[in-house]
Amino acid sequence: MADLQQTVNGCVKRIVDLRSDTVTKPTLSMRQAMASSEVDDDVLGVDPTADRLQKQMAQVCGKDAGLFVASGTMGNLISVLVHCEVRGSEAIIGSESHIHLYEQGGISTLGHVYSHIVPNETDGTMDLTKVEAAIRANDVHFPTTRLICIENTHGSFGGRCISPEYTDKLGALAKRYNSKLHIDGARIFNAATALKVPVERLVQSADSVSVCLSKGLGAPIGSVIVGSFEFIAKARRLRKALGGGMRQLGVLAAPALISLNDIAGKLHIDHQHACLLAEGLCNVKGLHVDLGSVETNMVFAEVKEDSRLSAQQICEALKDHGVLVMALSKDKIRAVLHHQISQDDVKHAIVCFQDVLAQPTESNGCLS
Repeated sequence: MADLQQTVNGCVKRIVDLRSDTVTKPTLSMRQAMASSEVDDDVLGVDPTADRLQKQMAQVCGKDAGLFVASGTMGNLISVLVHCEVRGSEAIIGSESHIHLYEQGGISTLGHVYSHIVPNETDGTMDLTKVEAAIRANDVHFPTTRLICIENTHGSFGGRCISPEYTDKLGALAKRYNSKLHIDGARIFNAATALKVPVERLVQSADSVSVCLSKGLGAPIGSVIVGSFEFIAKARRLRKALGGGMRQLGVLAAPALISLNDIAGKLHIDHQHACLLAEGLCNVKGLHVDLGSVETNMVFAEVKEDSRLSAQQICEALKDHGVLVMALSKDKIRAVLHHQISQDDVKHAIVCFQDVLAQPTESNGCLS
C-alpha cells in the first residue's frame, strides 16, 4: 500500500493513522466491486449482493440468517430490542462495554430496556457468579432478566479475547434462566484469529451476534447481525422502524464481501504489528505497555508519572510528525492497527514517539 501523505507548509508529510481500524479507505478492489455490484431495492424485495453477504456471514457464524445494518450501534440496539421486546425487560451488561458506555443508552431510550450493570474484569469477562447474582428472581417487584450481553474482542481492555469456553458457560447460564445471550462481536474475527478457532466456535452459544464490517475487516460501512430465522425476521422489521431500510444496498455490501474474502484471513498481520508497536513503545522513556494484554490489534500505552507530557500533549505533538493516535485519558493512549498499516509504518511511529518524548529539539516538522 502506498504511504498516506499530506502537504503542510510545502512539506510532504507521511501520515500513519492509528486512531482506529475504522479509518481505512476502500481498496481499489472494493471500489470496483461497488461500481459493478448487482443491486435491487432491498426494502421492496431482496438486494442480491446484500443477500450474498448476509448468507455468507450467517454461515461463517453458524447461524440461520443475517441482516445488514448501518452500524454496530444499530446492530446491538436491534438485537437487544428483539430479545427484550416485552416491556419491563432487563439486560445484563458489562460496566466497560460499548453498549453501556458508547451507544447513548439507546436500549433504554428507544427500547425501554433496563440495564443491570455488572463489573467487567480486566480480561473483558464478567465474573459468572456476579452475573448469576444479577439475574432477577420471578417477583412482581423486579424487571425480568431476558438477556446477557458480552463483547468480543473487548475494546475497553485493549482488544482482549473472550474464550469459547467462557462464552459456553455464560450461554449455559443464560439458558438455565430462560434468557438469551448476545455478543457484540465488533472485532470477533480478530478474536477468532488470535485464539486460532473458527468464528462459529466463538459464537456457538450465542443467540445473536453483531459483526462490524468497518473495523478490523476494513470495509467502509456497516455491520451484519446474525441469529435464528425468527430473530432476523423481527430484526428486519425493527431496522425499518429505525430508518435503516436501505434501497440499493449492494453498493455497501459489495466491499464487505471483499473484506470477508480478502482481509479476514490476514488479520494476524495486524496482530503482529500491534506486538511490534507495543514492544517498541515499552522502550520509549515515559511510556509503559502491558505486553501480556496485547492480544489482537490494539495497543494501550500508559503514560508514566515521570513523563514530561500528558497523553493529550503526546497525541498533539505526534500530529506534527504525521502520526495519529487517541488519548483515552490523561495517562492512557490508544493505537489500533489495521490492514493499511505496514511494518515500516509501525517502525516510523515508534521513532516519532521517541522523538516527541525526548528532550525538546529544534525541528522543521518535516519527517519522511
